[in-house]
Amino acid sequence: MGKSIIFVYSYHGMSTKKIANVISAKLSASVININDNSENISLDNYDLVGFGAGIAAGKHYSKMLKYVEKLPNVQNKRAFIFSTSGMYNEKQIIKNHKTLKDLLLEKGFTIVDEFGCKGFFYLGFKFLGINKKNPDSIDLKNAELFAEGLLR
Repeated sequence: MGKSIIFVYSYHGMSTKKIANVISAKLSASVININDNSENISLDNYDLVGFGAGIAAGKHYSKMLKYVEKLPNVQNKRAFIFSTSGMYNEKQIIKNHKTLKDLLLEKGFTIVDEFGCKGFFYLGFKFLGINKKNPDSIDLKNAELFAEGLLR
């Protein structure tokens, strides 16, 4: 496989960043935190592009959605989506990813796979929330297995 890049936006904490780091290590991918670097990067040299952020109100954080809206159109560029969410179950991932997935498809990306897991959900303050221990070791192992699947 050629070069891979992952765009991530992690709000408040590090849940989504932890998942991005596990996936990037397996793929030998660069990770770009769009919170620190909001400029569009040329995707011409990348065979696989990942997009990940936390979920709020049933979709990826708006900063990620706005970032993708500004991307130029591509032709059949392979992409994957991932997320962390306080309210997570297997059916929820499809619903949570729909908005981002639709944007990426409109831009010409081909979605090859999707991943989601629990993440720390803040209740107004950094120290108040649910899933404080997530992503946990099982989530991180599942992210690694997900990345291995992307390599095939």
